[in-house]
Amino acid sequence: MGFTGVFRSSLRDLGYVEGRNLAIEWRQNSEGRSDRLDDLAAELVRLKVDVVVATYPAAVFSAKRATTTIPIVMVHTPDPVQLGLVASLAHPGGNITGTTSLSVNLSSKQLELLKQLLPRASRIAVLWNPDNPWHPVAVKGLEESARSSGVRLPNFQVRGSEGFRPAFAAMAKERAQALLVLADPLTFIHRAELRDLAAKQRLPSMCGPSEYAKDGCLISYWADTTDLYRRAASYVDRIFNGANPADLPIEQPTKYELVVNLKTARALGLTIPPSLLQRADQVIE
Repeated sequence: MGFTGVFRSSLRDLGYVEGRNLAIEWRQNSEGRSDRLDDLAAELVRLKVDVVVATYPAAVFSAKRATTTIPIVMVHTPDPVQLGLVASLAHPGGNITGTTSLSVNLSSKQLELLKQLLPRASRIAVLWNPDNPWHPVAVKGLEESARSSGVRLPNFQVRGSEGFRPAFAAMAKERAQALLVLADPLTFIHRAELRDLAAKQRLPSMCGPSEYAKDGCLISYWADTTDLYRRAASYVDRIFNGANPADLPIEQPTKYELVVNLKTARALGLTIPPSLLQRADQVIE
């Protein structure tokens, strides 16, 4: 079941049935580009929806620019305090609440896991989207973590899928030995293309939500996304029942998923350390 399916199912469990007591206006950013988000958010505000559910930081910022009164439930949004979206996790203030999915420490943990898998790797490429408000923060944190371990992190910015091939060509020139893909709607939507490009260059890759690994990324580490969408439905329910988003504490993940794709490992000629396999929540054969 995809993310939208989990969200719908969770709302049904709470007593909301589309066409009976619920209407959902889906607005999808199908290309993963952030330049349309402001228009989509403004359109939802014109429709006078009761709640906006926004996934990933750029969508939350667009929703915030569009309205200061309609409640906004965020999903997949990293440290919203550091990003300036809310006053605090315990008392958000304003009209934004929801879940936070990661911090700088999570990106550093992804790098650590990749190093456990490839202890001799000294040049690990980082693929990121400068339009994602969190990515510059994550890259800075990664560079600080890498300095202590002697790893170089050449980083490559992409704003659209047309930038993938030039980025991978640049990685080859840098002689990158592995790849860390920062989670973003752009890379999520085009994860199959990234898988193929990484396979062509024989680059072991670390990615975000488990869907990346299920579609061919070597290893993924991220908050349990199913749980995050269930919690989003719970926030919507509480707001429908009169709760003020300013007073709803922002919840942090309680579970992270480590997924290893052994099929990809075999294609790369890699042996996954037993210690890593034992820690994995899911191993894809």
